[in-house]
Amino acid sequence: MNNILQIKNLKKIYHTKSGETLAVENFSFDIKDGEFVAIVGPSGCGKSTILSILCGLEEKSDGEIILKNDTKIGYMLQQDSLFEWRNILSNCLLGLEINKNLNENTKNRVINLLNTYGLKDFIYSYPDNLSGGMRQRVALIRTLANNPNLLLLDEPFSALDYQSRLAISDDIYNILKKEKKTMIMVTHDIAEAISMCDKVIVLSNRPAVIKNIYNIELENKSTPINNRKDKKFSYYYDAIWKDIDFHV
Repeated sequence: MNNILQIKNLKKIYHTKSGETLAVENFSFDIKDGEFVAIVGPSGCGKSTILSILCGLEEKSDGEIILKNDTKIGYMLQQDSLFEWRNILSNCLLGLEINKNLNENTKNRVINLLNTYGLKDFIYSYPDNLSGGMRQRVALIRTLANNPNLLLLDEPFSALDYQSRLAISDDIYNILKKEKKTMIMVTHDIAEAISMCDKVIVLSNRPAVIKNIYNIELENKSTPINNRKDKKFSYYYDAIWKDIDFHV
């Protein structure tokens, strides 16, 4: 597999009236096409800052970000941010409208995604008629509408209850695999990171530097729910837990 993204010595400094805060330092990592990568670390260490820089919401202070030619990035936020006055199809078409890419072909592609991934009967429903997990599925399809190669997911399941988190993690994993996407996910849930991803990057307390990178090599890798039952799952969980400095 070829690299879809190379990050070299990424640094982020926040400037305030009281001085400078170094948030991220010397972050270097290569991500291959089709790979699923999780970033974990203590609360406030700079995980989401890295995603914000990658998608252009924040400026890097130093370093280099090299994207493979024609790579498009999609960013799925922590909250689904669906507009309650727009139906499900209309919500999913929003990005296409903003980017002036809405036409019959792109609209039909979104309808096919909704039909394929269990939302056929809800296309003209409104968000308040959907469960939390279904709303997240809609948010993902809205992100996929512009056909990005690389998906950035920022704590995508944190607003859901435990059972919904498990179910939607399976859903989103299967959708992204079937659509042949590459994913970087920020999460505070170690089990989620291990069960969904090929690699887990562990960050230190701020300033965030890479403490360790784990290649997740489970014996019978399949869906996230089944991966939690794998014999090697607890080994990775314990190792990553010990690496993270949980200080509030």
